[in-house]
Amino acid sequence: MIVIDKLCYYSKLRYVNVCEKFLYALITLLFCVISRSVLIAVLVFIANGILTVRKGGIPLSRYGRLMMLPLVFLLLSTAAIIVNFSKVPLDAYAIPIGNFYITGSRASLVFGSQLILTALASVSCLYFLSLSTPMTDILTVLRKLRCPEIVIELMMLIYRFIFVLTAIASDMSTAQNCRLGNRDFRTSCKSFGALGSTLFIRAMKKSNALFDAMESRCYDGTIHVLTENYPPKKNEITAIVLFELLLLAITVWRFVI
Repeated sequence: MIVIDKLCYYSKLRYVNVCEKFLYALITLLFCVISRSVLIAVLVFIANGILTVRKGGIPLSRYGRLMMLPLVFLLLSTAAIIVNFSKVPLDAYAIPIGNFYITGSRASLVFGSQLILTALASVSCLYFLSLSTPMTDILTVLRKLRCPEIVIELMMLIYRFIFVLTAIASDMSTAQNCRLGNRDFRTSCKSFGALGSTLFIRAMKKSNALFDAMESRCYDGTIHVLTENYPPKKNEITAIVLFELLLLAITVWRFVI
């Protein structure tokens, strides 16, 4: 989380109009989910990779490690679809083990591959947005879209507290390691429990202190953040429209066929 927040401020796409990036990511994500097309998933994944790495300047190694997280999760979750235990071998593959087979059908392989590609393409849309747009800019767009203020306030406070609690937990973990609090499994479990309980107490104290600080600064229920306005460019809008029209054409063609 901290790495993503740092990278978005170093991205070359940081100063591109936030509404362009938000609408591009949202519409492209919807096309991926609605169409479930392998072609669209591949096109979106490649386009977002080029935008994030080449245009945004995010290191390829960093981007690859970030994409490995959802990939591992998807492989484990789709294993139940692709791999089956049956007494009857299916048409894709079959590995005999006694009276049973570790087997799978061609339809399940196709469906599993389609599911993985669609999910990866959808995640790449979210990575594109998060690796090029700070959270304050995203909240500005949500405010323009008339998102309820209470939701925006909660999102901002929760996002802020993620980093506060991460820093506190890191300091506490370092202190425990210095005192040999993780020398074996038993002490590790005990230290983890102590860390969790202490972190909860610290979170309550931090939240109360934050609310008192906001009240002393005339907090009226809305957190005001200074934002910068970057005007949209015609060539960027044209490229987004053409790409979305291409995805629309593929989606229509797929449903017609």
